[in-house]
Amino acid sequence: MNIIKRHLIKETTYSILLIMAALLAMFAFFDLLQELESVGKGSYGIAKILIFVLLSAPGHVYEIVPVAVLIGAMYSLTQLAKNSELVILRVSGMSTIQIGLTLLRIGVVFALVTFIIGEMITPISAKTAQRMRIKAIDSVIAQDFRSGLWVKDGKSFVNVEQVLPDAELVNIHIYEFDENFQMVAINQAKKGIFNGESWDLTSVTQTHLGKTNVKSNHLDKAQWKSLIRPELLSILLVVPERMSAWNLYSYISHLSKNKQKTSRYEIALWAKLVYPMASLVMVMLALPFGFLQQRSGTVTTKIFMGILLGILYQVLNKVSLHLGLLNDWNAFSSAVMPTFLFFIASILMLMWVETQ
Repeated sequence: MNIIKRHLIKETTYSILLIMAALLAMFAFFDLLQELESVGKGSYGIAKILIFVLLSAPGHVYEIVPVAVLIGAMYSLTQLAKNSELVILRVSGMSTIQIGLTLLRIGVVFALVTFIIGEMITPISAKTAQRMRIKAIDSVIAQDFRSGLWVKDGKSFVNVEQVLPDAELVNIHIYEFDENFQMVAINQAKKGIFNGESWDLTSVTQTHLGKTNVKSNHLDKAQWKSLIRPELLSILLVVPERMSAWNLYSYISHLSKNKQKTSRYEIALWAKLVYPMASLVMVMLALPFGFLQQRSGTVTTKIFMGILLGILYQVLNKVSLHLGLLNDWNAFSSAVMPTFLFFIASILMLMWVETQ
């Protein structure tokens, strides 16, 4: 029996890894095509593009694991059914439940892989890739401190105390230097909104530092042209979806103590915890298709169905999270609903197959 289980695990794992490699290659190819449009901007060349694509790969792996598990398991099981190996397994005394439990071992492994990549690898690699790209193209360097976000913008240093989720800047301090690194001006603004080409500043105080005197004036509105863009800020800003589960939990506790809204961070936390479990559900969802192989459809049809189901899961997952945030639904329910629905579907399909 152990030999049979090892054979089943080996064939299914091989198929999942094969599908995963194919999907990852496809996403990497699309990334490469998209980045080729930026060749020649600053110091962004082919070598850095390849590094960017490589650093972006873990993020794609995190997204495609459940889909790859579903398609790979479906392909493996339908091939086994086509060669009558599933029938032999049943005749040898291995029940549907035993087959399912064996496949769940594979699901557990890929669930752990998903969690580790999402928690430890993707946040670092994605941020490194984006910072490398922006530094090569725009020569903008930034760092986060307790005093806010600090950005080197040409000969100026910019401090932004707060960056809102819509990329609106709050409490901006711009320190201008000359070629000899002498400070020549300090500009302060209450708010800044990007208009597509430059920043619209409000409540601006301009202070010019001369050799013998200091001049200061106040403006209700002013324009600020800078290499800093909302895309850069969205990358440097640690959004909930990119935070680790532990950091999310700590930050939720901090917001709760300060009586601030935590719904967005709670949804992101539960999504981080629930998403890896999708691999277990996908394995169970694939199992009924193996027993349906002899009755209807070809291997190609089953694979196509697997792709559609995988896309449907990703869409439902994103929609559920966004609806939960917009309607202030329970965070756990918003995160677990798509996975729970697919789990119920897998149980119902298994029950239907057993009654045939």
